[in-house]
Amino acid sequence: MVKLIQLATWAFILAACGTSTTAAPAPPSELPDPLVLTDSAPDPEAAARNFMNAWKARDYSTMYDMLSPLTQDSITKEAFAQRYEDISRSAALTGLDYEIVSSFIVNPRQSQVRLQTALHSLVAGDINRDLKMELTLVDEAWRVAWSDGLILPELENGRNLFLDVVTPTRANIYDRNGLALAANLGAVALWIVPNQIGDEEAELEMLSTLRRLMDYPSNDSIQILYHQIRDTDFRVNLGEVPLEAFQQVQGILSGVGGVQWGNYDTRLYFDGGLAPHAVGYISWIPEEDLQDYLSQGYQGDEFVGQIGLEYWYEEALRGRPGGTLYTTDAAGRPDTVIASQESEPPFAVYTTFDRELQRHVQQALEDSGLTGSVIVLERDTGAVLAMASTPDFDPNIFDTNNPNSASGLTELLQVAKNPLLNRATVGAYPMGSVFKTITMAAALESGFYDADTIYNCGLEFRELPGITLYDWRFEKELPASGEITLQQALVRSCNPYFFHIGLDLFNRGLETAIPDMAKAFGLGMPTGIEIGEQGGLVPDPETKLKLFDDEWAPRDSVQLAIGQSFLQATPIQVARMVAAIGNGGTLYQPQIINRVESAEGEILSQFKPIVQGTLPVSSENLEVIQQAMVGVIRDPRGTARKVFLGLNVDMAGKTGTAQTGDLTDPHAWFVAYTFEGREDIPDIAVVVALEFQGEGSEWAAPVARRIIESYFFGRPIKLYPWEARIRIPATPEPESEEGEGGQEG
Repeated sequence: MVKLIQLATWAFILAACGTSTTAAPAPPSELPDPLVLTDSAPDPEAAARNFMNAWKARDYSTMYDMLSPLTQDSITKEAFAQRYEDISRSAALTGLDYEIVSSFIVNPRQSQVRLQTALHSLVAGDINRDLKMELTLVDEAWRVAWSDGLILPELENGRNLFLDVVTPTRANIYDRNGLALAANLGAVALWIVPNQIGDEEAELEMLSTLRRLMDYPSNDSIQILYHQIRDTDFRVNLGEVPLEAFQQVQGILSGVGGVQWGNYDTRLYFDGGLAPHAVGYISWIPEEDLQDYLSQGYQGDEFVGQIGLEYWYEEALRGRPGGTLYTTDAAGRPDTVIASQESEPPFAVYTTFDRELQRHVQQALEDSGLTGSVIVLERDTGAVLAMASTPDFDPNIFDTNNPNSASGLTELLQVAKNPLLNRATVGAYPMGSVFKTITMAAALESGFYDADTIYNCGLEFRELPGITLYDWRFEKELPASGEITLQQALVRSCNPYFFHIGLDLFNRGLETAIPDMAKAFGLGMPTGIEIGEQGGLVPDPETKLKLFDDEWAPRDSVQLAIGQSFLQATPIQVARMVAAIGNGGTLYQPQIINRVESAEGEILSQFKPIVQGTLPVSSENLEVIQQAMVGVIRDPRGTARKVFLGLNVDMAGKTGTAQTGDLTDPHAWFVAYTFEGREDIPDIAVVVALEFQGEGSEWAAPVARRIIESYFFGRPIKLYPWEARIRIPATPEPESEEGEGGQEG
């Protein structure tokens, strides 16, 4: 082709000479080689497509490498990438789409590609523009002659963007009955300055008023707090209450002295935070997450959800912000409108929690003064009625407008046991004797055992060569249980019987029978609850080999049979399991969302029971396990009988004491389900897990009783062994009763 052009050029020269007899000059020995497009020239559309795809992927380095040398001379790679990032954040861009409309060659060195683009702004909506991409041929490759107009035509000459955002008011979080757990309203933070209190009569009136306002169990409880600091200048935070409630007693508190307060607008978490780990809290955007939030249309100065529902349902609770995107003039003032979009209202979150029950559950756990968690499920649906974890926290202190915020956060940081940890879903522990229900199921389903299979339950277990293991009764100096049936073994929580089952199944070649049953009962895998959780771990031969590079041995089966080994289960998994035993074998997904609904009544999601599996246990064998768990409560030798004497509720349960090591106390467990069968109130499953506390019968079972009392009777009835009055402690240690239960694993 080049030669043809050269010949044509010389033909034109000769023609111009006409018939002259003057000899034409000889052609030069070397002619310049014009740059023309050959058959092998690259496709400009392919280059444009590569550039735009890199933009979609935010691969600014690749985009920069495709720029023409002249463009690269005018802007550094860092400044180029920063320009795109700044525009993306300023416009709250979430992505882009494009379509190539046409392309043509301008000349051998230049081409042009026309595109239609749609930039998607979370706030301002879609920004549709026609763009013209200029390309230059360099080293047989098309390079982009870039300018700001290739982002948006309005950005030529270095203009910038400004986004005026309109954010809806954050939606509330409610319980199942529409009672607020978190709401935006006026609040009052209160604190005491003891040396400013008036005479004795004023002091009593102050204490009585605060008790009613702050829901203290009695004047004594707040008086104990007050007398510890009455002769000091220390300020003691009391908490936060709705402004409307405070106004009813403001006159009284103004007259007695000693109480101070500050009004502020906030997102109030009622009663100092009901189910705070599950509901969560809002606070400033963390510095490390700021860029991500800016790219989603946040301005950077908002409060956002940090944990719990506030975090997991941030998008629904926030709503979709709207706004107007402008270009700015030389002074930075908004001038030309680029795009605009109306905001969309948020969706309120209605939980499955019962606010009054949640309050009782938290008080039951807090009044125990122990570290642990409680879960209450609807037995036949998986709906979570209450969830508590201690130590807990006041989510109101994360609002820096709260006058109690600074001191409250300081106190929170001083709590050693991580009060922000939701032990109900993230805490993972060995189960101790609660696991014996699973071992019993594996034994029954193996066909080698039935409810009446006899075993001599002594104080010692010597079936493992060179190893002696003990029943819990050994340490209590109680007589051995002797010959008992399998059903009685669960009632009395006989360790040797379950040791024997583990070893026997191993020796029969069924070394995975117990681990497989545990997994079928829902252990070792997440439950699917909406707020995040830990999956736990079920020991088995494969896992042991992987973790410890060691073979599964008889002792592993023996230890797992009583819920030890390296088993890790979360309370929410155990609650799902216990509910399934009680409801006839159905594993329901635990859920804490009743519905997500807009102010106009639009339903984003609605609760419905989700079946996750069925226990692989025959109805006959499941009934054997159920009857044994009833015996734990009713049988004269049941490990929890004395705790539940006088409680007129049809229920079944199991105590558990999980060893944690030679130098620490065991974890205390108690699990239960009810079978009242009432039409007005559903049956429930309850799990109490207390860390490093002692025996399940002495510590966890009393907490479970108080929760069941509160659920069925609306209030706690029986004193804890360590209480003088309901919610008023007598001594720091409970009074243990011989034979009430024991160390079951």
